[in-house]
Amino acid sequence: MKYFFAALTIMGGFFLSMGVATAEYPNKPVTFIVPFPPGDSEDVLTRIIAEDFESAYGVSAGVVNKPGGGGGPFPGAIEVAQAPSDGSVIGSFVIGVPTLGHQIGIDELTPAKFDPVGIFLTYPFVIATSGDAPYQSMEELAEYAKSNDVTLAHFGDALAPTSVTKAYAVLNDFSFSSDAAFDAIDCNTLASGDADVINTTLQLIFPCLDSITVLASITDDRISTTPDTPTIGELEPELNISLWNGLFVTKGTPDEVRQKIEAVAMESVKGDKAMEHSANTGAIVYWQNAEESAARIAADIETLDRIGQILSN
Repeated sequence: MKYFFAALTIMGGFFLSMGVATAEYPNKPVTFIVPFPPGDSEDVLTRIIAEDFESAYGVSAGVVNKPGGGGGPFPGAIEVAQAPSDGSVIGSFVIGVPTLGHQIGIDELTPAKFDPVGIFLTYPFVIATSGDAPYQSMEELAEYAKSNDVTLAHFGDALAPTSVTKAYAVLNDFSFSSDAAFDAIDCNTLASGDADVINTTLQLIFPCLDSITVLASITDDRISTTPDTPTIGELEPELNISLWNGLFVTKGTPDEVRQKIEAVAMESVKGDKAMEHSANTGAIVYWQNAEESAARIAADIETLDRIGQILSN
């Protein structure tokens, strides 16, 4: 009997130590990595989450921007993939990182390296052009580009907005004369003549919204600030996909750690700062938990596979 109680004591101490270790998270500074330049919705909202994380847990929580041209090699994502699975490094990733990063020959991201904590943002992502362009709708763009050069600026070939835009061109029998990836795509991209058509978020072109034309949005529903602009899914149902951003950690990160990250993030996106950002930019802000996010990623991979087939024909 004494051995039985001794064993219980040892086991109790073991589980207690596990509980203490879990309760200690976070016990060192935490870094949120955004693989794009500062200023857009994913950056703004991640900074809100990081501030709340620091306040909630009393440790330093900073945001580091790691831009890399969008199409890879996703330097920020690689840093998260190679980080310890202890929640000390958290990725704030757009759809392309978890859906495509491990499929396009990036060894550091293969096989899939991330588990979702949750998705918190749908971008008001748009296809836009100058207000004085000789085409003011996607249909007019298709006709014009069949006999004229039209250049496209995007955030990288591997990312969904680029694939969707190029797939639309295939389905409507035209092609862009050239295209290039930019770290930042804003009003100046059109004004400078760097591109004729741009893939970007509404927030980045808000200052010149009166002088440009939004041809389509790559969202589930029409954007409230541009209600007359159709979604790409309205124009081509096969291309119906939205662009989101979520928090991810290295595979193998304990559930207890992910739950602590989620506890802060899900409250942050309901807060006044996040709601104000949503109202000012058209960004759709919410919280989708890990299980729902994993299902969404699986469905988006299927949609992106279909788009890949369109582009390969």
